[in-house]
Amino acid sequence: MSKEGKFLIYCIERYKLEKRMTGRETVELFEKYGVSDYIIKYYEALHTTGDKYIIEDIDEYINKRKERYET
Repeated sequence: MSKEGKFLIYCIERYKLEKRMTGRETVELFEKYGVSDYIIKYYEALHTTGDKYIIEDIDEYINKRKERYET
């Protein structure tokens, strides 16, 4: 498995725990808003940050995507 793939799994697990979601809920949310592609695309920048920043960044990304879908 690639380092990006491993990091994606790590992000899913951290997000799931932080938000008290199931694995399925987290994966569905990531799929709906393209979070997995975002994490892989920006792996080089994201993997050097801490968990708190990663969670906040994912939330910000999802919120921006939600705004696009609602307009």
